[in-house]
Amino acid sequence: MKIARLFGAANRARLAVYLLALWKLFKHPDTPRAPKWIALAVLAYAVSPIDLIPDFIPVLGLLDDLILLPLGIALAIKLTPEALWQARLAEAEASKDKLPKMVWGAVLIVAVWLLAMGALGWWAWQTWGAA
Repeated sequence: MKIARLFGAANRARLAVYLLALWKLFKHPDTPRAPKWIALAVLAYAVSPIDLIPDFIPVLGLLDDLILLPLGIALAIKLTPEALWQARLAEAEASKDKLPKMVWGAVLIVAVWLLAMGALGWWAWQTWGAA
């Protein structure tokens, strides 16, 4: 996981439990739609080998992992009914499961970058190329 280098061993283990709980929350049929999609987005970002903001960009490259993941997890927890979240968290803590490899997470991040570059190219063409 790309975020492993940013956290100590205890925090990495706790983060892994929260991510597994989000996976279980996403798979659970009683999960409301909004927390389900937020959990999926956080999971896709967390397990994707590609950063939304690359690490070579000073400060922002590392801060995105420190800010986006905790905020996404907190938002998913806030939108989930308390009993449902506590049950998924307890399942994750008792489980020896690991998160599945999510290749589609990397595909999603690449798609976002390609769309952003395409939009920038289209804007540049409309602004300077048509003249």
